[in-house]
Amino acid sequence: MISLVLASASPRRLDLLGQVGIVPAAVDPADIDETPRKNELPVKLAERLAQQKLLEVLSRHNGSWVLAADTVVACGRRVVPKPEDEAEARRSLMLLSGRRHRVIGAVAVATPSGDIHDRIVSTAVVFKRLHEKEVDRYVDSGEWRDKAGGYAVQGMAVRFVRSINGSYSNIVGLPLFETCGMLEGLGYKIDGSE
Repeated sequence: MISLVLASASPRRLDLLGQVGIVPAAVDPADIDETPRKNELPVKLAERLAQQKLLEVLSRHNGSWVLAADTVVACGRRVVPKPEDEAEARRSLMLLSGRRHRVIGAVAVATPSGDIHDRIVSTAVVFKRLHEKEVDRYVDSGEWRDKAGGYAVQGMAVRFVRSINGSYSNIVGLPLFETCGMLEGLGYKIDGSE
């Protein structure tokens, strides 16, 4: 069997894959600069980062399946970053308060023969209007750390979500339906028998 390598340090992506029976033979995170380029739109940013991660890790695992992904939160044309500190986390949450935003998931896959395929998935999320005390409690929890947009929908932030239109797993970190469909369409056997 040809192994699958996950090009991500995200424990959420690893957990999500496990939910559908995919256990990577290796986890090999890419070390790339994730800074958005000037005037780079959120969809292009997510796509570029997933592809860069894939290419870096593929160079170390030729002949394997390699799966890379990136998640970007966008409010309009604006990228809502992974906050670096509490003040930035607070600003991100207040920006999303009472508004609709998009979670853009980019998935890139390399087959053992080196063919590269990718897909973009967009999920619309609407937050309720947040009160300052709610934001303070959430920021104090630390759950926002290392999260696109400064929140974890699978955690305490679920209480902020009025509605979701699209893939829930995409918000967590990997659109499973689309990822499984892409892998199977390319010949990867999810049940482990190739």
